[in-house]
Amino acid sequence: MGKTIIALVVALACLVPAVVLADGMPPGADKAAPKGTTGSGAPSRVTMSDLKSDAPDSYTVVKGDTLWGISGRFLKEPYRWPEIWEMNKDRIKDPHWIYPGDVIRLDRSGQYPTLSMGSGGSSADAEANVVKLDPRIRVEPLRQAIPSIPGTAISPFLTQPLVVEAGGLDSAPAIVAHDEGRVIIGAGDLTYADRIASTDVVNWQIFRPGGALRDPENGEILGFEAKYVGDARVRRFGSPTSLEITKAREEINKGDRLIPAREVSLPSYVPHAPDKPIRGAIMSVEGGVSELGQFQIITINRGSRDGIEVGHVLASYRRGTPITAARGIDFSGPSTWFNNWGMKPNPVVPDPARAPSSGTTSAPASGELVLPDERNGLIFVFRVFEKMSYAMVMRATRSIYVGDLVQTP
Repeated sequence: MGKTIIALVVALACLVPAVVLADGMPPGADKAAPKGTTGSGAPSRVTMSDLKSDAPDSYTVVKGDTLWGISGRFLKEPYRWPEIWEMNKDRIKDPHWIYPGDVIRLDRSGQYPTLSMGSGGSSADAEANVVKLDPRIRVEPLRQAIPSIPGTAISPFLTQPLVVEAGGLDSAPAIVAHDEGRVIIGAGDLTYADRIASTDVVNWQIFRPGGALRDPENGEILGFEAKYVGDARVRRFGSPTSLEITKAREEINKGDRLIPAREVSLPSYVPHAPDKPIRGAIMSVEGGVSELGQFQIITINRGSRDGIEVGHVLASYRRGTPITAARGIDFSGPSTWFNNWGMKPNPVVPDPARAPSSGTTSAPASGELVLPDERNGLIFVFRVFEKMSYAMVMRATRSIYVGDLVQTP
């Protein structure tokens, strides 16, 4: 009997490695996209060299943290946190729920580093995070999971502004008059709008037709931005309908258009680099400034037709500055020592005549040298239209400008 049991154990020991090692993963796993690779077969695992030199062994989450910020404590590139959590973006759409008080631990014992999560609180802390109600007893967590990225900065941009086709707001209800004949109004004032039926919604957003969003590289019109100016609530349906202005971002005028308001919850984003090379440019920044920094909202001239997805992370580059040929010196020939040279100003909007190259150096025109493009930050795409997208600047290692390049990191 004992010999029989030993023989069975030996047989099983021989079979198990054969099954596991055949594919490099447990039976039943997705063989089309092996763990540690993207859909294209490229490696997508964080290695020891990707860790920061001062990465801690553990970190306790506090209120106000984000997944991006926590990952920045462990990784040189914070956007790669789904990889160290061993998440596959094709199969797992939402990140782990992480709450203040949880302890994030870094495991360096294996071939690849991994993060794990455990509770750092005591039973007394757990009791403090529940509430009991009568006559029935319900247990509800009082803590809120931390977001992937700062939600307050992007929440207004999840519903506004709008990007529409030419004349896209022409059929929307319009403000036709203000109370007491005023020219412009603000929060608390009454206004009147046409084409609102009694079956329509009560809450509305007010937009003003804006200018064209034009591709800075080839001049193509990518859409028309409808500028958000405020909110309104119906007080009485009719013809016209009377509304009260509940929020005014700026003065509200006759002719401004109304779009039904909708509630939007902050999605749980999973940041990841594009699976293919993408190259574009920064078109504009909220507020109309030309120089921008961390957490500012920008538009880029790439959208869904170009392969851009919500959650994509792109690196931004300052365009290389052209150096004009000094008098009597030909930069197209062999290297020459020179002292008298001139700098062309780096344009805010790139010259379409200078087409971008496939590398990280702008293509030089005849008779000039161009300094290499220098990386200056990371941007995170959170809202995508067909021809353009909205993104947030997540990291700015130096000044970022309208017209700077963005591309797959």
